[in-house]
Amino acid sequence: MFDKILIANRGEIACRVIKTARKMGIKTVAIYSDADKNALHVEMADEAVHIGPPPANQSYIVIDKVMDAIRQTGAQAVHPGYGFLSENPKFAEALEAAGVAFIGPPKGAIEAMGDKITSKKIAQEAGVSTVPGYMGLIADADEAVKISNEIGYPVMIKASAGGGGKGMRIAWNDTEAREGFQSSKNEAANSFGDDRIFIEKFVTQPRHIEIQVLCDAHGNGIYLNERECSIQRRNQKVVEEAPSPFLDEATRKAMGDQSVALAKAVGYTSAGTVEFIVDGDKNFYFLEMNTRLQVEHPVTELITGVDLVEQMIRVANGEPLTITQDDVKINGWAIENRLYAEDPYRGFLPSIGRLTRYRPPVEGALGNGVVRNDTGVFEGGEISMYYDPMIAKLCTWAPTRGEAIEVMRHALDSFEVEGIGHNLPFLSAVMDHPKFISGDMTTAFIAEEYPDGFEGVTLGEDALRNIAAACAAMNRVAEIRRARISGTLDNHERHVGELWNVSLQGVDFDMTIAADHGGSTVRFADGAEVRVSGDWTPGDQLARMTVNDQPLVMKVGKVSGGFRIRSRGAELKVHVRTPRQAELARLMPEKVAPDTSKMLLCPMPGLIVKIDVAEGDEVQEGQALCTVEAMKMENILRAERKGVVSKINAAAGDSLAVDDVIMEFE
Repeated sequence: MFDKILIANRGEIACRVIKTARKMGIKTVAIYSDADKNALHVEMADEAVHIGPPPANQSYIVIDKVMDAIRQTGAQAVHPGYGFLSENPKFAEALEAAGVAFIGPPKGAIEAMGDKITSKKIAQEAGVSTVPGYMGLIADADEAVKISNEIGYPVMIKASAGGGGKGMRIAWNDTEAREGFQSSKNEAANSFGDDRIFIEKFVTQPRHIEIQVLCDAHGNGIYLNERECSIQRRNQKVVEEAPSPFLDEATRKAMGDQSVALAKAVGYTSAGTVEFIVDGDKNFYFLEMNTRLQVEHPVTELITGVDLVEQMIRVANGEPLTITQDDVKINGWAIENRLYAEDPYRGFLPSIGRLTRYRPPVEGALGNGVVRNDTGVFEGGEISMYYDPMIAKLCTWAPTRGEAIEVMRHALDSFEVEGIGHNLPFLSAVMDHPKFISGDMTTAFIAEEYPDGFEGVTLGEDALRNIAAACAAMNRVAEIRRARISGTLDNHERHVGELWNVSLQGVDFDMTIAADHGGSTVRFADGAEVRVSGDWTPGDQLARMTVNDQPLVMKVGKVSGGFRIRSRGAELKVHVRTPRQAELARLMPEKVAPDTSKMLLCPMPGLIVKIDVAEGDEVQEGQALCTVEAMKMENILRAERKGVVSKINAAAGDSLAVDDVIMEFE
């Protein structure tokens, strides 16, 4: 077995590989850019080597720099993680020439299946049903438009060397095809060092289901069931689960057998994933093969008990698989939610900054299930604009799908993140969405269910009552602390009243609170009663309460006259007042937001790539105004209405902060 391996990656996947290597008694080497000098993966590894400036194309994907780090440390093998160099055949070739083991497939398999164009041709030759598309190289935007018209809109424009949603665009017309081609080409060059693009038909209403395969160098190959990855945004997966709630055993076996056969046809070894589009009649079509470990591999590990990273290391060491297809079972259900540094209330745009608070739920048993959190950050660390915005993968397992969802709900409510925008509220909303609960979803789920973007969660009256009752009980605890005079007798304490008004989400509840040693009984004006208990004390930022014997977890912040609460995806300002205070509060005027309707504000911290208009230009609704790049993704900002550009305050190459004014209109 290897004594030392280098992880040619960063963030949570580098930390994930280090954990398994440590379990196997293998020393690890981390590499890091200037932006990652204090990163968690650097701290966890036994050794660390600096490889350059923050941009990935000057550090993490520069093969010579990674090879130099290998020589410096004497690493015998390299795990590439995903992204960066994981599917780069030149990297595998360089390792082979240096006598260093690649913890992944052979160079030939990477070339055959890692390249999306080549893999589709091989799949077609092997008789595998594929999605219609143009597999040749595309010279320019004009040719992209011509091909798109031949295939028929909508089309998917994709980077040949792509993955993780980078370099992918959906085009519904010629304008979008032209813009999408150029943006995909730019993103592909920046993320993978390979700007080749291909185009295929975009299949509407599909499910995205993938098969995990594992093969050794001795001719053995197995599949470890499937993962449902249909909930996606901008072609990037957000929620994954294993198994799929849609497949039956016959379809699972057919997809699995086909995946293994395809892998064997190209001499594949190590872990890999064959992705399919599956229609409503369970017809499946080969999409692509990822010749690497997938981001969502933890859900497969949770239902099979197989450590995929360990298997990859053992296969790279020349060992045969000790697992047969008959050994692979489906034990329970697992769900993964990807925690992204992005603001769901601003169109999911990237958010960067310092994690002033980062407290994941405790890993291990929770209720009837298990919580797992794969992460690469820590409290006080900084989320950089240079890399992928994913900061953690929260996973839960339970015996049934319904139980796994319930464990996930409580885990999400228990996750504390402050200092950056994040998508925890959105993930909670998905876990409570009827379509997700029923398993009736497609890759169009987010676009269909949130057509105007995510505007927050509106809770029902029962949930509001429970939160109102819990906040009233918490407020009573805070009032008692404020009333107590240190060092005096109880009879000198100011009396805390029993009558309260709680206002949240535009709803008022009048109530009385009767407290005892076990908790509080809250009686509403309509006569309904709830029992509230918990050990929350003022200053705690997480409240674990029980309302009528049901758990209620709330993220708690202080606001004047009450609390700022996050629970089940809802962000609430909860005001707890005496009846007289509530009466006066209703007379207060509301603050009017400033008018920014004649300004284009930068929606995220980022770099201006180009300005598409000039001062004095008349622009139409939907017209491209400028392009902003952040976290390796290009974002085209468009005019919301017809107008005339009166002033431009930024130029290509400028770095802007959130809400900086890019241009103004008459």
